[in-house]
Amino acid sequence: MKRIELIANRSVEKEIISALEEGIEEFYYTLLPQISGRGKTKYRLGTATWPEQNFLLISYLDDITAVRMKAAVQEVKGRFPKEGIKLFIMEADLVGYN
Repeated sequence: MKRIELIANRSVEKEIISALEEGIEEFYYTLLPQISGRGKTKYRLGTATWPEQNFLLISYLDDITAVRMKAAVQEVKGRFPKEGIKLFIMEADLVGYN
């Protein structure tokens, strides 16, 4: 199982979520729609000086679906090469109480 964290500029939020929901059956996620911070080249603080903001999407996927998600995100990044889109994929263990 993989934990996916996607951080991207809010300007591409709809395109990314649409690509993921259309390309992955039963795609479940948590969305933090407005996050602020500093990346390698820009601040995104939602202020008058630094007006842009990012969003954060978190999802837990099996290994095969994580590969499909990566491909979908790469496709969107190809259409918007200058927008900040970062995808992090980590191992995750499910410790649940079903």
